[in-house]
Amino acid sequence: MATATATREDFAAMLEESFTQGSPQEGTVVKGKVVGIEKDLAVIDVGAKTEGRVALREFAAPGRQADIKIGDEVEVYLERVENALGEAVLSRDKARREESWGKLEKAFNDQQKVQGIIFNQVKGGFTVDLDGAVAFLPRSQVDIRPIRDVTPLMNVPQQFQILKMDRRRGNIVVSRRTVLEETRAEQRQELVQNLEEGQVIDGVVKNITDYGAFVDLGGIDGLLHVTDIAWRRVNHPTEVLNIGQTVKVKIIKINHETHRISLGMKQLLEDPWQGIEAKYPVGAKFKGRVTNITDYGAFVELEPGIEGLIHVSEMSWTKKNVHPGKIVSTSQEVEVQILEVDPVKRRISLGLKQTMRNPWELFVEKHPPGSVVEGEVKNKTEFGLFLGLDGDVDGMVHLSDLDWKRPGEQVIDDYKKGDMVKAQVLDVDVEKERISLGIKQLAGDVMSTGAAGEMKKGSVVTCEVTAVNEGGIEVKIVDTDLTAFIKRNELARDRSEQRPERFAVGQKVDARVTQFDRKTHKVAVSVKALEVAEEKEALAQYGSADSGASLGDILGAALKQRESEKAED
Repeated sequence: MATATATREDFAAMLEESFTQGSPQEGTVVKGKVVGIEKDLAVIDVGAKTEGRVALREFAAPGRQADIKIGDEVEVYLERVENALGEAVLSRDKARREESWGKLEKAFNDQQKVQGIIFNQVKGGFTVDLDGAVAFLPRSQVDIRPIRDVTPLMNVPQQFQILKMDRRRGNIVVSRRTVLEETRAEQRQELVQNLEEGQVIDGVVKNITDYGAFVDLGGIDGLLHVTDIAWRRVNHPTEVLNIGQTVKVKIIKINHETHRISLGMKQLLEDPWQGIEAKYPVGAKFKGRVTNITDYGAFVELEPGIEGLIHVSEMSWTKKNVHPGKIVSTSQEVEVQILEVDPVKRRISLGLKQTMRNPWELFVEKHPPGSVVEGEVKNKTEFGLFLGLDGDVDGMVHLSDLDWKRPGEQVIDDYKKGDMVKAQVLDVDVEKERISLGIKQLAGDVMSTGAAGEMKKGSVVTCEVTAVNEGGIEVKIVDTDLTAFIKRNELARDRSEQRPERFAVGQKVDARVTQFDRKTHKVAVSVKALEVAEEKEALAQYGSADSGASLGDILGAALKQRESEKAED
């Protein structure tokens, strides 16, 4: 009994195992055989008496017809073993996708290119079939340059680089541009290896910018900078070049790391700066054309390829703070003088004002010191007046040269801008470009006319009191236009007599000149000094230390003689 029972159980287990081993598993890719084709469906047997139907279109690649027939072995994805109709639910697309994802992940990890076909356009880009897996191709990754029409690229097998992939979300992002850039880089590297610095080659102008032109050297571009087009100044490459033009260029520099190539055209011509010092000696004058004007000066072309700079300080003798554009204009022909030549730095300094006479030299020739000129008041400052004179030069009247009698700070208020004023030329400093003028000199020198002409320090003068105040008295020296102020302590030798109130306006007073400066027109007089001098003179003439005469007797005799001398006069 026990043996028979065991045999039946073993048989049941073996039967169950045989069914289990032969049954396909749901959610896996299985192999099947095409056993029939019904209209647009393929009937596929996946084993264990299980069949399912798959649309023929799932066996077709994008843009192609399905190539399948009865008897073919195919791989399909088993979604369910049996549906409501008792058939297996199969998918060729999912099988291909599962297979593709495995290959794509390996390619992505190994940074290898993959083959695909652009088959549809969506928002922001295109969809690409990667042998069953659908990827997104952003519009910016289609080509190196923007492409308007992508039609020629669709439904054509080509290579892509996977940029990003997420199997869980089913997202794949690819780039065609990366593949093209890599291919181009390889081509450029190969082309660059065949080029050498100093080599002369023909190229075609491909593009023109403000800073130069890109020249196609046969698959690789080189930059022809605007400064290397010609020895002369070229403001914009379009002045010399046109797109599509064939040009002969020289390879100046090759950067093998970045594959950048610098080209030159002017290097094929003779350098005009050779022997420049002999051609343009310092001090010589030449004519040239103004090519460019800046805030700091103007550039003048002396010959094609040779330019010099007239610095703003060398443009005019008189216009110091004026923009160069107010003195010269572009394309104007001017005469210039060579000031400095630097062949190493390729610089020539030019002077414009040096071709004209120095206006200060002309002025002093025409108006030497002592001559009288007339000019308009251009400006008033705290130290004097500025007058505009012949030759577009200015002269200055210092405050001290405005008036003989009144302080300059007061007199300057009598003048205003625009007034025409006459003045005497006092001095002209050509080197410092200064002209000194005087207005008071036109009225004559009160220190040199009349009685003042014979006056000197120590002279005794008669003064008329014009004003009395607490600090002293104001006086006018008789027979002159000179005035002076006698301080309180100079009114008498004796301290008790140094009182201003003992004098009255109109009163005549004798005093001694203690200061007489014709240059500064300063005059000082003192009653005290006169009394002290008379005392010394009296002692010398009428007494001695052992004569026995008193000081009063001596002074009395001196005063008596002085009075008699005055009476005789």
